[in-house]
Formats: sequence, C-alpha cells, structure tokens
Amino acid sequence: MTAVDPGHIAGEAEVGEPSAPGDVADLAAARPLRKDVWRRFKRNRLAMVGLGIIIILVLTAIFAPWVAPYSITDRASGQFRKPPSADHWFGTDTIGRDVFSRVVFGARVSLKIGIAATTIALVIGLFMGAVSGFFGGIVDTLIMRLTDIFLAIPYIVLAVAIASVLGRSENTVIMVLGFTGWLGIARIVRSSFLSLKQLEYVEAARALGYSKGRIMFRHILPNALQPIIVYGTIAIGTVILSEAALSFLGVGPVEPTPAWGLMVADGKSLLATAPHLLFFPGMAIVITVLAFVFVGDGLRDALDPKLK
Repeated sequence: MTAVDPGHIAGEAEVGEPSAPGDVADLAAARPLRKDVWRRFKRNRLAMVGLGIIIILVLTAIFAPWVAPYSITDRASGQFRKPPSADHWFGTDTIGRDVFSRVVFGARVSLKIGIAATTIALVIGLFMGAVSGFFGGIVDTLIMRLTDIFLAIPYIVLAVAIASVLGRSENTVIMVLGFTGWLGIARIVRSSFLSLKQLEYVEAARALGYSKGRIMFRHILPNALQPIIVYGTIAIGTVILSEAALSFLGVGPVEPTPAWGLMVADGKSLLATAPHLLFFPGMAIVITVLAFVFVGDGLRDALDPKLK
C-alpha cells in the first residue's frame, strides 16, 4: 500500500471546508438603499450642481433680510432705471428700488408657491391615482374622465377666472397651480397601482384580511413612490415657471410683492433702455427651474433599478 501524506489530506480538507462566517462578512457588506442611491446620485455632476443651487436658493430665501442690502420698498432718490453699480449690484427699477434686493426676496415668493402648489398637487394626485388604480372599474373610469376634463381646461383661463373672484395674490396662484397640477401625478400613480396590485404580496395582504386602505397606502404606495419623488422634484420647477408666466400675464401677485415674473413683465417694455430690469429676474427664473430639473433627472437615474 502506498503511504499517504497527512499534510496532503489536511490540505484537501481545508479546500473543501465552507468559509467561516467572518470570511463571508468580509466579502461584501450590504449597503442601505439610501446610501446606494446617494452614491449614484453623486456621480451625476449636473444633479450635484442643481442641488447646490437649490441649497443656495433656500438659504437665500431664509436669510433674505440679511442678504439683501435694501428693503423691497426702499427707493433711491433720483436713481431711476440705473444700470448695475457698486451701490446697486443689479441696478434700480423704474421707481428707484434695488433690483438685487427684490430678486433676493423673490426667491421666497417663488419657493413658497412652488413647494405649496406642488404639495397640494401631490396629495390630490396620490389619492385620486391610488383610488383609480386600486379599485378600477367604474371608479377608474369616472376619475380618468374627470382628469380628461381638467386637461381640456387651460390653467391660464382657470387662473383668470379664480383671480377675478378671489383677487390677485400668492394664495390664488397656489390654488390654481395646485388644483390643476395633480393630473399627471394621478396618471403615474394609477399606472403603478395597476401593475403592483397584481403582485403576490398584495394577494397575501388580502388573504390576511387587511383593509383596502391599509393595502393601498401601507403596502402598495411605498413601492410606487420612486417615480412620484422624481416627478414632484421636477414639478416644483414647472410650478415656478408657471407662476412667472401668470405674473407676466398680470394674474399673479401684485405690487409690491417681488415676484420674478412680475419683475420681468415690468421690464419687458424697457428692454432697449434698461435691459437689466428683465435680465436679472429672468436669469433667476431660468437658473432655478434648471436646478430642479437637474436634480429630478439625477434622482431618476439614481432610483432606476436597472442601474443598480
């Protein structure tokens, strides 16, 4: 018989042995979802630029009284439609008010309207889309036909009608944009519910006797939030742009509210002689809307399961 080397047997045993728990833990540590999303979000440079701009806008709106060198109603005697200078960085308007200060305070108006109107639209859209997609049938038909009716009414016409009754103000713009902005959200939520309610975990929740409300909002809705988050982020920029359009048309806030759209409307007739009156508030609108669009695109890419 041929002698067998004990060391050779030991080596073979070591190769065949399962790895110890410590070795498995060293291979890879599972990252939380939020860290994985943030890691992929940071790779998008435009999204990070947009996030930085939004942070600056929010801080500017919060600390506007300390950032702006003048009040929105202060008038410089004899300084009418002056170009940018050391005393007035963005120049002065037709009655001597500092344009830079009004643009700074205008960030408050735009962010307030954008966030408030988007919140209203999200709440209505989530509820209507969830009910439509979950119940289906006649309920789905009625809600979708109601959505079609609202889509057929231009929000500008509705804004003029509401402003003629309630008067021009920030709250009027919030109501108009909030109660007309839920249509796209409702369709997205409905589409998600139609697909998710067919999955096994929903059937299991039904078998356990859970109520329809619990199944809708505690089991299905959390799995449908990813497109809603992306849509809501982009919608804030869209609402800010719509508010500027309404103010430009004379339906938004009134003087002396420093709305960017209202400032653009005041400066459009003086483009040849005082272009700064239109340029600076117009650029504020463009930069703000682009920032929210960049962040929304970055969230879409970061939350896309196909990129994991």
